[in-house]
Formats: sequence, C-alpha cells, structure tokens
Amino acid sequence: MDGKQGWTVADAVDYKGFPADRSKTGGWVPAALILGIEICERLSTMGIAVNLVTYLGGTMHLPSSTSANVVTDFLGTSFLLCLLGGFLADSFLGRFKTIVIFACIQTLGTGTLALSTKLPSLRPPSCHSDENCEEANGFQMGILYLALYLIALGTGGLKSSVSGFGTDQFDEKNEAEKTQMAYFFNRFFFFISLGSLTAVTVLVYIQDEVGRSLAYGICTISMFIAILVIMSGIKRYRYKKSAGSPIVNIFQVLVAAIRKRNMDLPYDYNMLHENSPEGSRIHHTDQFRCLDKAAVVAEGDFVKNGSGSTLNPWNLSTVTRVEEVKMMARLLPVWATTILFWTAYAQMITFSVQQASTMERSIGGFRIPAGSLTVFFVLAILLTCAIYDCFIIPLWKKWKGKPGFTDLQRMALGLILSTLGMAAAAVVEMKRLSVAKAVGGTTTVNPLPISVFMLIPQFFLVGAGEAFIYTGQLDFFITRSPKSMKTMSTGLFLTTLALGFFMSSFLVSVVKKVTGSHGGEGWLADDIDNGRLDCFYGLLAILGVMNFGVYLVVARWNKKDDKAVEMESVV
Repeated sequence: MDGKQGWTVADAVDYKGFPADRSKTGGWVPAALILGIEICERLSTMGIAVNLVTYLGGTMHLPSSTSANVVTDFLGTSFLLCLLGGFLADSFLGRFKTIVIFACIQTLGTGTLALSTKLPSLRPPSCHSDENCEEANGFQMGILYLALYLIALGTGGLKSSVSGFGTDQFDEKNEAEKTQMAYFFNRFFFFISLGSLTAVTVLVYIQDEVGRSLAYGICTISMFIAILVIMSGIKRYRYKKSAGSPIVNIFQVLVAAIRKRNMDLPYDYNMLHENSPEGSRIHHTDQFRCLDKAAVVAEGDFVKNGSGSTLNPWNLSTVTRVEEVKMMARLLPVWATTILFWTAYAQMITFSVQQASTMERSIGGFRIPAGSLTVFFVLAILLTCAIYDCFIIPLWKKWKGKPGFTDLQRMALGLILSTLGMAAAAVVEMKRLSVAKAVGGTTTVNPLPISVFMLIPQFFLVGAGEAFIYTGQLDFFITRSPKSMKTMSTGLFLTTLALGFFMSSFLVSVVKKVTGSHGGEGWLADDIDNGRLDCFYGLLAILGVMNFGVYLVVARWNKKDDKAVEMESVV
C-alpha cells in the first residue's frame, strides 16, 4: 500500500479522474507537447502584431495614429482577456479544456484574417497618390476587427493556462521533479522568444515579399497541428482539480468588510474568526486594518441547516483569507508603476516600425522588411538573459552573496532602460526628420537616405529592459502572493501589459487631439514626415523619469513592508 502511494501524485488526477500515476503521467514528454502550442501562439500573435501597422497604413489606408491604436488595442485586449481565461480555467473548465477551446478560437481568428487579406472585396482599392487613397469602409474594418479580436480572445485563454498546465506535469513535493520544473520555466521563456524570433523574421518576410494571406494561413495550419499534438497527450497529462476562482474569494472578503464597516474591531485579534488548517494559516498583520472587519463574527454569519450551521462566506471570512487579500493589495503600488514600461514597449511595434518603413533597409540586394527590425528587440532579450545568467548572477553571488538582482532591482533596471530607449528614439527621430526635410520627404525620395540601423539603440534598450522587467515582475507577483492565488497574481502581472498598451492608445489620442487642434496635423501626423514623433518620444521619456521617481518610493515602501511582515510572522 505504501509503495502504491509513492507512485501517485497527491493533488493530481489522470484523464479518468483517478489519482495520477507518477510513472505513467507527467514529466517532460507531456510538457514538451504543451510547449509546442506556445510556439504556435507566439508565432501567430507576434507575427501579426509586429507588422500589422504597415498593413493598416499601406493597404487599409488608415492614418498612422489610428493604425498604432488598432495594434495597441489588439494587444492590450489579448493580455486583458487572460483574466477571463484564468477565471474559466479555475472555476469551470480546467486548464486543458481552456487551452484546447481557446486554441480553436485563435485558429478561427487567424483563418478569418487570412481570408480578409486574400479577398479584394475586404480591402479598399489600391491608390497611386495620397489624394486618391480611399480608407477602408466599415464592413471591411468590421471583418478585420472580428479576426483580430478572435485572435485576442484565443491568446488570452491560452496564455492564462499554458504555463500553469505545463507546471502541473511536475510534482513540487518530489525533489527530482521540482528541479525539472525549474528547467521548464527557462525553456518556456526560451520557446516564447524562439516563437517571437521566427515571427519577426520568417513570417514577416513572407507577409511582405510573398503575401499576407499565405503567412496568416501558415499560422492557421500550425495552430491546428498544435491542437492535434496537444490532444494526443490526453492520457499522459496530469490534471489538477479546479479549486474555485480566487477572484470570487477576494470579492467575498471585500463585501464582508463593507457590510461590517460600522462595526468595531476587537481589542484582541485572536478573537477574529479563523478555522483554516494550522499548516496553511497566515499570521495577522496590521496593514489595511479595514479589511479585518470581514473576520469579525456577528449575528447572521452562520446559516442553519439540518446537520448544524454553515458559514456564509459573503458575511464572514477567516483571518487567513483576509491576509491573502492584503498580500494582493500590497502588490498594487508596484503593479501601477510598471504599466508605463509596456507603453514604451508598444512604440517598438507601432511607430518604430513606421519609422523603419521610411528608411533605407537594403543590404546588398536584400531589402529588410520594416517589421523585421524587431528582431533586434528579440535578440536584445536573449542576449540580456544570457549575460545575466552567465556573468551577472555568478559575480553578484560572489560580491553580495545573493544569486543576482532582487525582483525590485530588476524592475528598476527595466524602467531605466525603457526611459533611455525613448530618449534614444527621440534623438534618432530628430535626425530622420532633418533628412526628410532636406530631401522633401518620402513623397519625393523613398526610402530616405538614412540607414534603418540607426533604430537599433532604441530596440536594444527597450528589449534589454523587457528581459529585466518581465522576469522581475513574474518573480515579484508569484513569490509575494498567497499560494491559493498564484494564477490570479500571474493574471495581475499580465494586466500591466494590457494597460500599458491601452495607455499608449490613450496618449496617442490625447496628443493627436491637443497638438493638432489649430488646423495643423500636430505631433502625430498621418504622414510621420509632417509630424513631430520625436516630441512624442520625448514626452514618454519625461513620463518615464517621473514614473521612476514614484517607483523608487513604492519600492522602498515594499522593502520596509517585507521586514514588517517577517517580524509579524516571527511573533
């Protein structure tokens, strides 16, 4: 009997619902099948996003600012929908079903996009001069939006569950599998970068030189194959039972605290309600004391039934449940100050690509697609990760006795590098505009006699910044959240990406309206040669400096808060 128990995984089941057999389920084989669908998701999403702005401007004839907003809204929605996917996975579907269902939705979206770029009736007629350009009509844009937001919905559901389902294949309580899980995270990030690299090189080249419908068709077929591959491992996977959505738990604490807002807290916090198992209890802390009222016992908190009474979770919460909400609340200040990084990131796949489309991109007889300039962005991420792992971590461990920078330090580096990237982008754009003015703009000379490789510094700086801030945020949100809310905290992290893209759309709309209000086209003109994109980049750099100042205050508060929580735990 003891031997039998040793071969089963405590909190996982197989496809029949029986306790998972360690020798027949989980491990690297099913994890590899899950990594395959992540490659295809990145190939589709990034391959579409990085070059979409050129299609919107060149084929659909939309203004540059409108094109940029379409792209950032699409990406923002993709990451925001991760919360929906996580909620459905935790509460109803489970991670495997969520992945398969939303992968099918993404396949439908890429297929619709391939169709919309293939049929002449779904795009406006070609134009030979600026005066005769006809923008896409409502029906044409409607089909395009349908395709993009089906892809966004599919991406949101996939991203919310793929990494979690991958880690489900390893048992944290088994030392050998725990080590394998650490490697899984590294390989997961590697495959994300590999999919992105393939997207910004091969897929973008096919879009520009062969045809967009073929490129999007490749995305559709690859995702369909990935669905078949992941379904082939049904008998090999380990499945975790849904434990309910942490979002509901948070709302229960908030509702209970609001209902009891007029009640007094007891003089002794041991009088607060607590019935959690001893091993999983969280000690009471003094922060956010208003939430403690959710654990004050009052009349009507227990509902009588035939066998006794049951607790109404919307009226009364345990101290542990309240402390879990407090832990999530402590994440919010850092969450808010990292949003602006992703606003700067958004410029790399919108306005920076538009800049590249006007510049000299030839190497010998080969012309680099404008969207492929983001390859330097991906290379910066991979190079930074390699340098950090091979050099910085060992040196820092010898000097400080710690394995690399802390999560707060990595996020700080990301914010600094993105601000420097926006400053570099402003300087390069000033140079590009001076060349455009000298030769009469791209309507006279196309491309402009200025090398596209001048854009490399901004791509490298923001790319290196992402390597630091992405890993720093992931570490921060996972390690500082309660065990029962790890999925929720990951979703919270992904909302910083979503809100960063939406912030970009908001800033673009505001700047377009304010600077173009006196009859001129303003900073963000339809033709960037007639605008002042350098001023927009400069604005983002200034906002970055201000945001970093706020971040330093928040980071210092978090360090003090960590010490206070440690002292409470000791007591």
